Amino acid sequence: MKKQRVFVAGHNGMVGSALVRALKKVDDVEVITRTRSELDLMNFQSVNDFFSSQAIDQVYLAAAKVGGIVGNNTYPAEFIYENLSIQNNVIHAAHLNNINKLLFLGSSCIYPKFAAQPIREDLLLTGRLEETNEPYAVAKIAGIKMCESYNRQYGRDYRSVMPTNLYGENDNFHLSNSHVIPSLIRRFDEARSQDLDEVIVWGSGSPKREFLHVDDMAEACVFVMNLDSMVYQSSTEPMLSHINVGSGKDLTIKELAFVIASVVGYKGKIVFDTSKPDGTPRKLMDVGRLNNMGWKSSIELAEGLETTYKWFLDNKNNFRGK
Repeated sequence: MKKQRVFVAGHNGMVGSALVRALKKVDDVEVITRTRSELDLMNFQSVNDFFSSQAIDQVYLAAAKVGGIVGNNTYPAEFIYENLSIQNNVIHAAHLNNINKLLFLGSSCIYPKFAAQPIREDLLLTGRLEETNEPYAVAKIAGIKMCESYNRQYGRDYRSVMPTNLYGENDNFHLSNSHVIPSLIRRFDEARSQDLDEVIVWGSGSPKREFLHVDDMAEACVFVMNLDSMVYQSSTEPMLSHINVGSGKDLTIKELAFVIASVVGYKGKIVFDTSKPDGTPRKLMDVGRLNNMGWKSSIELAEGLETTYKWFLDNKNNFRGK
């Protein structure tokens, strides 16, 4: 049987590398990857030439410029420009080369800042976005609508999944430009090794967040990509083409901080700096649609944090000076 040639865009990132691990478990799949130096996704001609020469059957679009509150606040122009450019190039070139199946990965930040909880898919574009990551969110919304538009106009099967906050192997542990879990893991680890009396955490600690291990996310992506088209379409409405992916559980940042401190073994004081922004008060995804399709997350937060910290320790030298 001929193997499906599946291109994972962004395979070196946290999500992309998890997708590669998940896809390599599938017998009839040949995973195709390219490094940034081999294929510049910001260059349309390069992307188009790649697709025209490689006979790709499916595309997982996991390439993106990502970061936490600091990164989004500091580099809003890069966040909107680079993400729009990458997804425009990949989606349009896939269409031009008659690649009929594509999965676009978005983010839960697409939803309004004060969306009713848990957040249903149909709340997209019903209110203002969180200010700290609006450019990134607008780019991701555009990606959803681009997939939706090519489906409507050309009959493509381009699907979109909106993951909750992800963490795990290959996360970004940069000191000032990372998401909350890798940031806290690194800071608590450094505080423990330096025997510091306290660690300062941004914000009040009161916002609630949902987290999903990236290996769960990858399994969900493969599941959604391979759903029968009738099943997928019966669970989406016209102009509502995306599916939430999450654990369906959340906790406060304060609770998360104490859990991570325990995993790392830090026993000092945790101080919350209320002069720093909190971001969205709560972001819990309604994952009923995906659950009804037959998929649920399986990696509990405590287990996922343990394995993520172990990976961090194994790769700690790679983050020195960053």
